[in-house]
Amino acid sequence: MRLCDIISGYKYSNINHKICKQQHPKKNSSSKMATFDKNLLLNYVPVYVMLPLGVVSVDNVLEDPEGIKEKLVKLRAAGVDGVMVDVWWGIIEKNGPKQYDWSAYRSLFQLVQESGLKLQAIMSFHQCGGNVGDVVTIPIPQWVLDIGQSDPDIFYTNRSGTRDNEYLTNGVDNKPIFHGRTAIEVYSDYMKSFRENMSDFLKSEVIIDIEVGLGPAGELRYPSYPQNQGWVFPGIGEFQCYDKYLKEDFKSAAASAGHSEWELPDDAGTYNDVPESTEFFKTNGTYLTEKGKFFLTWYSNRLLNHGDQILDEANKAFLGCKVKLAIKVSGIHWWYRAPNHAAELTAGYYNLDDRDGYCPIAKTVSRHHGIMNFTCLEMRDTEQSSDAQSSPQKLVQQVLSGGWRENIEVAGENALSRYDATAYNQILLNARPQGVNKDGPPKHRMYGVTYLRLSEDLLQQSNFDIFKKFVLKMHADQDYCEDPQEYNHGIPPLERSEPNIPVDVLLEATRPIVPFPWDSETDLKVDG
Repeated sequence: MRLCDIISGYKYSNINHKICKQQHPKKNSSSKMATFDKNLLLNYVPVYVMLPLGVVSVDNVLEDPEGIKEKLVKLRAAGVDGVMVDVWWGIIEKNGPKQYDWSAYRSLFQLVQESGLKLQAIMSFHQCGGNVGDVVTIPIPQWVLDIGQSDPDIFYTNRSGTRDNEYLTNGVDNKPIFHGRTAIEVYSDYMKSFRENMSDFLKSEVIIDIEVGLGPAGELRYPSYPQNQGWVFPGIGEFQCYDKYLKEDFKSAAASAGHSEWELPDDAGTYNDVPESTEFFKTNGTYLTEKGKFFLTWYSNRLLNHGDQILDEANKAFLGCKVKLAIKVSGIHWWYRAPNHAAELTAGYYNLDDRDGYCPIAKTVSRHHGIMNFTCLEMRDTEQSSDAQSSPQKLVQQVLSGGWRENIEVAGENALSRYDATAYNQILLNARPQGVNKDGPPKHRMYGVTYLRLSEDLLQQSNFDIFKKFVLKMHADQDYCEDPQEYNHGIPPLERSEPNIPVDVLLEATRPIVPFPWDSETDLKVDG
């Protein structure tokens, strides 16, 4: 398969030393003009801020538009490039199949445009509520939940039979049980309606990024560690494939492989176990047997195919628009140092010391000309409890390196709200792992970073002061620049996805690679 080279950060063009107009919200008739060092500008990493979860209420009302506008203006004045927002399926299509109401979001997008900010829109097909940081509850559409009353197997299910109704199981991706539509068709129709109803914001290039939700919390994963079912850190989580649709698929796959006697795991423990207490994950456990490897391959491939199908629909929906498609991959850093990588495996990332679970995802994203967005950028290994065998730094290094080797752009965000210099400096390090290049583009550069999230705490004066320094350092000490082409982030019209990737090519991508080197600390500290 031909991999699409979309790393614009690597393409150094001979741009003249230009002047960019400073894009502050208009408070008076004069506009500040800023000059840039053309080489340092090629190290610029744009910063976005995630808007509050409930900025549009469950009743489809834009809450406090004047207050939101004031905050957006404040972000723009701080040099922030744009904002990210969840566009909730449970709000837009709540009244019935194909009954979409985009009015509140149109009002929000208008405020964003008036504030001089760019917009990253998340197609949020999951429930809000039940995950870390969820402060409001926005369920998936009631008409879908009603189908779940008569057919509860439309939801991911653990071995004990507990359903998770925050996202539809990938077992129903191609089942026409949603008033005649498959789940994939439901997602596709939603995205097509978004394009139709937001065409003016797409044409004016206010919307620059469509992040496609692919699972709980919008992430490409199984809901293996749900807080609302009692999971607490650093529990290994549970496999979520015991609904009838995935059970049937597994039995069919096992029979095709000549092992009709194989069943789904019954020895992998429960949410808050440690790996060594289970037969599946213990030293020399089931995960290393032929049966265990077959299951983990099937489980992770189901997830990968789910993401691939929906990304293909997203590509068709936004074909020709000047936007980037993106997906989010969860930063499951606990038990990363353990040989079994138990928490990653239950989430669907078949990642071991001798098997890369993230490069196949990156390769799939490359087929759709997309971006891989990763979490936990702010975390340091020394901040983690030793009994969790956690390593967020090594995990970030592995995932970002894999994305870059597959020639895709990688972006990222923090997992938890932090306002301290240590966290900001770690994000800066990950954004440019080998530092700033004063003579042109850096060796590696993240495509963008989204800060979670806009809140009164962030805007508290001392917190906001250090945040503004963080934005400046992300911009390589350059002023805000309104023209992304100046730092090689011009977005061409979206092209059609490349052909399907052969299985042997995906398997080749599981071979471990040595990550790129990381400096020990950033060369542009917020407190330096």
